[in-house]
Amino acid sequence: QVQLVESGGGLVQPGGSLKLSCAASGFTLDYSTIGWFRQAPGKEREGVSCIRKRDDSTYYAASVKGRFTISRDNAKNTVYLQMNSLKPEDTAVYYCATDLRCGSSWMYMIGSFRGQGTQVTVSS
Repeated sequence: QVQLVESGGGLVQPGGSLKLSCAASGFTLDYSTIGWFRQAPGKEREGVSCIRKRDDSTYYAASVKGRFTISRDNAKNTVYLQMNSLKPEDTAVYYCATDLRCGSSWMYMIGSFRGQGTQVTVSS
């Protein structure tokens, strides 16, 4: 079964850290461009970060640049999002997706294949 499964979300205080994981099954992630998106209640989906298949180059949204880091572990067929210095405005459901375009200064979804998401709540 082809699927993406996110984990690692939770409740954290402002300034804290979380590491999200996106595990793929049924296909090999190292041949895929993959990205993280988030959506908060009442807000539009936002592209957070993506990593390209050709050279592992990355893109980060301005709102997370310098705080978040995307990486992949091909041996584990997993992509990670390390989130540091978390802010209340980072609160959202985070999900990973492979149906996307990942440019040098933008990213967007082009299809519907994605994981179920993991909730991140930043609150004191």
